[in-house]
Amino acid sequence: MAAMHTADPLEEGRRAFERQAWTDAHTLLLSADRESGIEPADLMRLAMAAYLIGRDEESVEILTRAHQGSTSGNDIAHAARCAFWIGFQLMGRGDAAQAGGWFARGGRLLAENELDCVEQGYLLIPVALQNLYGGEFQTSLETFEQVAALGARFEDPDLKTLGRLGRGQALIGMGRTDEGVGMLDEVMVAVTTGDVSAIIRGLAYCAVIGACQEVFDLGRAKEWTEALTNWCASQPDLVPYRGQCLVHRAQLMLLQGEWADAKHEAERARDTLAQAPDQGSIGMAFYELGELHRLRGLFAEAEVAYREASRWGHAPEPGLAKLRLAQGQIAAAEAASRRVVDEARDLITRSKILPAHVEIMLACNDVPAARVAADELSKIADEVGAPLLRAIAAHAQGAVLLGEGHERAALTSLRQAWSTWQQLEAPYEAARARVLIGLACRALGDEDGAGMELDAARLVFEQLGAAPDGDRVEALAGGAATPAGLTGREVEVLGLVATGKTNRQIADDLVISEKTVARHLSNIFTKLGVTSRAGATAYAYQHDLV
Repeated sequence: MAAMHTADPLEEGRRAFERQAWTDAHTLLLSADRESGIEPADLMRLAMAAYLIGRDEESVEILTRAHQGSTSGNDIAHAARCAFWIGFQLMGRGDAAQAGGWFARGGRLLAENELDCVEQGYLLIPVALQNLYGGEFQTSLETFEQVAALGARFEDPDLKTLGRLGRGQALIGMGRTDEGVGMLDEVMVAVTTGDVSAIIRGLAYCAVIGACQEVFDLGRAKEWTEALTNWCASQPDLVPYRGQCLVHRAQLMLLQGEWADAKHEAERARDTLAQAPDQGSIGMAFYELGELHRLRGLFAEAEVAYREASRWGHAPEPGLAKLRLAQGQIAAAEAASRRVVDEARDLITRSKILPAHVEIMLACNDVPAARVAADELSKIADEVGAPLLRAIAAHAQGAVLLGEGHERAALTSLRQAWSTWQQLEAPYEAARARVLIGLACRALGDEDGAGMELDAARLVFEQLGAAPDGDRVEALAGGAATPAGLTGREVEVLGLVATGKTNRQIADDLVISEKTVARHLSNIFTKLGVTSRAGATAYAYQHDLV
């Protein structure tokens, strides 16, 4: 009778790793390790599989064993590579000091043994990234060029890809957008043809999508987000990158008016990333949730989300400053916006914060400051050339021209902005442009034109659930000034509160939800500077609002 054949878990694990079946690879290689121990090269595979299924701490522990085994076996190059990947994972978790220690250990091993190997390139990456994030773009570019050269010399596809990726990001940071985007396109050729490992592929997808969004290249951002979505879907057990993918999808859905879906994706991203914390990405998820809550008038929820974003290392501005503006806290919004603009140095960061700065400066009647910001934004838009940024700049110019009393010139800029927003299928931004067009028409004496523009904008805001914008348009359409900046609906709610009605009764009278009534009350208390229904009632009687 023939003996029963028993599969070798080590060989099966290697094969599973090659076909990117990460859970199977992890299970089989772990079994082989427990049975008889495995060599550092296979420990590296096991560690990568653990990382890809979200077992970060286990991955670092296994890499540490691989490093120790390589060091004792005098395989210094592999020990240095293990040190790099340990540092890489620790850095992603926010453990910068420990990560720096491992990078330094890897570099010391190579220096002491005077090795000329591909690992030299990997250990240049942390240095290049430090320069990139510190705004030292020329130095970063030169270092990434060394990384790419070493990747080419040692025929290492992963290192070549990382070098090109970094060069593209540095070029964009220097304002050489066309060159940078061209380099990133080259990166994606390597990614989509399958020349690189899974970890580098995921990194490249996320970094390139982020860079495309930074330069307002909506077309490329959509294309690569869809590709990343499909890649993640092809590997159900993949944990890293799935959260980043969801964040990118939420950002695009927000722009295109799919707010319910955007909220769902941002919440999924937050929950997914919580399983394997990635500081930058989970901060992005919270920021997107803050934006969605702010736009819908859920100010308390927005505040919490922005603070969580900050806790995870993502700047809460300009969203938090715009929240303060929406709450009627103009002085707080102004102080935050001025600080952020003063601190911002690179072109990309400034292009993100200047639109909000224009809006806030106009709100606090500093039209000259708004003019300076709008002109800078237009200059950046001309340099970058992206339709999305051109629309943002045209909108800002129109708003400032309106504030300066140049209504006819404002109409030209605002109609240009509206047309581009329509082409980009960005309904919220298009509706905001129509509000300003309506105000320009009114200033020129065209009340019929103003009414049609404001009505069209109000309909979009209602469809989206953009309650604060809808309230503002309602007040503008009425044309009458209200005390303390209250909207028409807020005046109605205040009058009913003053008669002693409950939230339930007010909701029934106005045919709205109790939650909406509570939101209106929160806004009313903020604008009036009171903390109770009694204080609001007293204000209503003092100003004949009952």
